[in-house]
Amino acid sequence: MELIHPLVQAYAERYTTAENDLLREIAEFTLTQHADPNMLSGHLQGGLLQMISKMIRPRRVLEIGTFTGYSALCLAEGLTDDGQLHTIDIREADVQLARSYFDRSPHGKKIISHCGNAKDIIPVIDESWDLVFIDADKPAYIDYFNLVFPRVRTNGFILADNILFHGQVLEAEPKGKSAKGIQAFNDYINNRSDIEKLVLTVRDGLYLLRKS
Repeated sequence: MELIHPLVQAYAERYTTAENDLLREIAEFTLTQHADPNMLSGHLQGGLLQMISKMIRPRRVLEIGTFTGYSALCLAEGLTDDGQLHTIDIREADVQLARSYFDRSPHGKKIISHCGNAKDIIPVIDESWDLVFIDADKPAYIDYFNLVFPRVRTNGFILADNILFHGQVLEAEPKGKSAKGIQAFNDYINNRSDIEKLVLTVRDGLYLLRKS
């Protein structure tokens, strides 16, 4: 399902601050060379991630799902001078590719790459999080949330991507484990009273959550 009309998307991108050269290069490579180009955050959502990060000015950011590094570089834009961003991905090829881009960025020294299962890695990173971005395997979203939530500071933020999952959550009974996982996550979040939540209808849906 096409959630955003292509003309609306193009118009929004035209009136959004342009990507820098490195982000444009990552996007072009991902869209033309990667096996899963649809996983790219892209210009508009990337701009939103940048803006949120610059508004929050986080000292510690966690990203679950590095992919080709586009979103991490966007999130790194708002880091404090002593800030760090930890990003995790299970696919070594993507971790190495993203790292090659990070090392060319002025924020590269602030970005720490992890390769492996996020469920194993998150508990051993001894940090309190100002901002968390969840964009990995969909059936595990609830697990990721419960792993990070105790370490998110009060008034800290969690962003969860793909919460509309190509429109499949709009069906009476979502099919497939990813759509079912996202629907379960959305219901789980909606039933909690210890967070403020806002659904943003950008790209494939983004949940903006604030810890009360």
